[in-house]
Amino acid sequence: MSHKLSIIIPAKNEAKNLPELLADIGLQNLAAEIIVVDDGSTDTTAAVAIASGAKVISHPYSQGNGAAIKTGARNANGEILVFMDADGQHKPGDIAKLLDKLNHGYDMAIGARKANTHAGLFRRIANSFYNHLASMMTGHKIEDLTSGFRAVRANKFKKFLYLLPNGFSYPTTSTMAFFRSGFPVAYVPIKAGKREGKSHIKIIKDGIRFFIIILKVGALFSPMRLFLPVSGAVFVTGISYYAYTFIHFGRFTNMSAVLILASLLIFLIGILSEQISSLHYKHSDDNR
Repeated sequence: MSHKLSIIIPAKNEAKNLPELLADIGLQNLAAEIIVVDDGSTDTTAAVAIASGAKVISHPYSQGNGAAIKTGARNANGEILVFMDADGQHKPGDIAKLLDKLNHGYDMAIGARKANTHAGLFRRIANSFYNHLASMMTGHKIEDLTSGFRAVRANKFKKFLYLLPNGFSYPTTSTMAFFRSGFPVAYVPIKAGKREGKSHIKIIKDGIRFFIIILKVGALFSPMRLFLPVSGAVFVTGISYYAYTFIHFGRFTNMSAVLILASLLIFLIGILSEQISSLHYKHSDDNR
């Protein structure tokens, strides 16, 4: 690519995996700036990365994967940013496939892991659920919501740094933000390698966090996709309860009134939220 490239690798206690990964990146002849963000490691991660020729930025203590991503993006000089994990799951040979998508006019290209390369049955089921929920919230098919292997245009990605959480759900937030802001996103099928070492993701805790973030970002960029179904469900419940009490008791109950009024309030909140969300679309269009 003619644009300067920065490869950002968040790493926590990855001294064992980094030498092979960085050597493999070097074999790709990408002429890229390589940034390793040492997220408070207690091993020799920083020293190993420096010895391999990478630029290292260290956090004084562990702040989270998302915080490392933000640190890397803020310190990157490239017009194109590539994010990949340090644990051996992502293959540097696939970077060219992501960059090719950007050359074809996309603003973000994501390495979509094949189903049989997700770690464990439970995680495959969870990822499938999140993909379907996020697709509903954005109105676009999302093939791999949680993949951390992606290439993005720096000027677009940096617009959303303020939205990114410090934990492991930066892929969720950035993907939904790009879709809802009208920035084209492409998926590239990849086969993820087996992770070396212990995962830092806590299935239940981070799973709940992913779910909340999907709702939060969906409500932020497309509020009516959340509020309208909720309002409709509450309204139907209120009307159904009214019909039941009228048929059996011949009266209109307070509960029916509360439910119908609640559905109206939820609908009005959704409309107000749509107006507020337009400010984010304006923000995304600045210096486009």
